[in-house]
Amino acid sequence: MARNLYILAGTLLLFALISCGMTFVGNTQPGLPGNGSLWKTTALFLTLAGLVVALFAVMTAMFEQVDRRAEERRYQARLRKPRH
Repeated sequence: MARNLYILAGTLLLFALISCGMTFVGNTQPGLPGNGSLWKTTALFLTLAGLVVALFAVMTAMFEQVDRRAEERRYQARLRKPRH
Protein backbone atom coordinates (compact mmCIF):
# COMPACT_ATOMS: atom_id res chain seq x y z
CA MET A 1 0.00 0.00 0.00
CA ALA A 2 2.77 2.41 0.93
CA ARG A 3 4.52 1.81 -2.38
CA ASN A 4 1.44 2.91 -4.30
CA LEU A 5 1.22 6.07 -2.21
CA TYR A 6 4.89 6.83 -2.87
CA ILE A 7 4.26 6.47 -6.61
CA LEU A 8 1.23 8.76 -6.39
CA ALA A 9 3.20 11.35 -4.40
CA GLY A 10 6.02 11.25 -6.93
CA THR A 11 3.60 11.68 -9.80
CA LEU A 12 1.90 14.64 -8.15
CA LEU A 13 5.24 16.28 -7.44
CA LEU A 14 6.35 15.69 -11.03
CA PHE A 15 3.21 17.39 -12.32
CA ALA A 16 3.81 20.22 -9.85
CA LEU A 17 7.31 20.64 -11.26
CA ILE A 18 5.93 20.69 -14.81
CA SER A 19 3.30 23.26 -13.79
CA CYS A 20 6.00 25.39 -12.21
CA GLY A 21 7.99 25.19 -15.43
CA MET A 22 4.96 26.32 -17.40
CA THR A 23 5.09 29.70 -15.64
CA PHE A 24 8.26 30.44 -17.59
CA VAL A 25 6.78 29.46 -20.95
CA GLY A 26 5.15 32.40 -22.63
CA ASN A 27 1.93 32.42 -24.57
CA THR A 28 3.62 30.54 -27.41
CA GLN A 29 1.66 27.31 -26.98
CA PRO A 30 -1.83 27.55 -28.51
CA GLY A 31 -4.58 26.16 -26.33
CA LEU A 32 -2.67 26.45 -23.06
CA PRO A 33 -3.52 28.99 -20.39
CA GLY A 34 -1.01 31.80 -20.63
CA ASN A 35 -1.69 33.17 -17.20
CA GLY A 36 1.36 32.51 -15.04
CA SER A 37 -0.51 32.85 -11.77
CA LEU A 38 -2.82 29.98 -12.79
CA TRP A 39 0.18 27.72 -13.31
CA LYS A 40 1.73 28.84 -10.01
CA THR A 41 -1.51 28.10 -8.15
CA THR A 42 -1.77 24.71 -9.81
CA ALA A 43 1.84 23.94 -8.91
CA LEU A 44 1.23 24.98 -5.32
CA PHE A 45 -1.83 22.75 -4.91
CA LEU A 46 -0.12 19.81 -6.61
CA THR A 47 2.92 20.24 -4.36
CA LEU A 48 0.78 20.35 -1.24
CA ALA A 49 -1.18 17.29 -2.36
CA GLY A 50 2.04 15.43 -3.14
CA LEU A 51 3.49 16.25 0.27
CA VAL A 52 0.33 15.14 2.07
CA VAL A 53 0.25 11.87 0.13
CA ALA A 54 3.96 11.35 0.90
CA LEU A 55 3.23 11.88 4.60
CA PHE A 56 0.46 9.27 4.42
CA ALA A 57 2.87 6.90 2.67
CA VAL A 58 5.49 7.30 5.38
CA MET A 59 2.92 6.79 8.12
CA THR A 60 1.50 3.72 6.37
CA ALA A 61 4.95 2.21 5.98
CA MET A 62 5.72 2.84 9.64
CA PHE A 63 2.47 1.24 10.84
CA GLU A 64 3.01 -1.75 8.54
CA GLN A 65 6.48 -2.20 10.01
CA VAL A 66 5.09 -2.02 13.56
CA ASP A 67 2.49 -4.65 12.69
CA ARG A 68 5.13 -6.94 11.19
CA ARG A 69 7.41 -6.60 14.22
CA ALA A 70 4.57 -7.17 16.69
CA GLU A 71 3.55 -10.30 14.81
CA GLU A 72 7.14 -11.52 14.80
CA ARG A 73 7.42 -10.92 18.57
CA ARG A 74 4.21 -12.87 19.18
CA TYR A 75 5.54 -15.71 17.06
CA GLN A 76 8.89 -15.73 18.90
CA ALA A 77 7.12 -15.64 22.27
CA ARG A 78 4.99 -18.61 21.23
CA LEU A 79 8.11 -20.56 20.27
CA ARG A 80 9.86 -19.78 23.58
CA LYS A 81 6.87 -20.65 25.74
CA PRO A 82 7.53 -23.93 27.57
CA ARG A 83 4.97 -26.60 26.86
CA HIS A 84 3.88 -28.80 29.74
